Amino acid sequence: MRAQFEFVSADFPPYPGEEQAINPGRYGRRLAEFLAQQLPAHGFPVRTVGVEDWGVMVELENPDYPLWIGCGNYEEHENGFLCFIEPATPYVRKWFRKFPNAPTLERLAAAIDSILLASGTVSSLRWWTENELRRP
Repeated sequence: MRAQFEFVSADFPPYPGEEQAINPGRYGRRLAEFLAQQLPAHGFPVRTVGVEDWGVMVELENPDYPLWIGCGNYEEHENGFLCFIEPATPYVRKWFRKFPNAPTLERLAAAIDSILLASGTVSSLRWWTENELRRP
């Protein structure tokens, strides 16, 4: 399952003062806003774009369980970004129900892939493999 990706693009620089709303050295609002604009055309309506202490979250409308994308800069590369989709599990449990998440996750990953590649401004797009993911 594809749930975490990195890429390089100079098209999403920080807004002036953005790191004061997040944390020093952290940004990703322009990228989050770009994805939020594009995702509805791919069948993923957006609920909100919000700032967190690690970056910016794009919350998607999903009636069964919370679904969102985390966007943030990635110091490994100049103009680098590292993003992730949550939840990143094949199934999501909510109350006494179990929802399959893998098909939704793959559709969302395909939409993000298409959006970023179609922009013409993204390079070095790479989806991380399961054994590369950093988990607590």
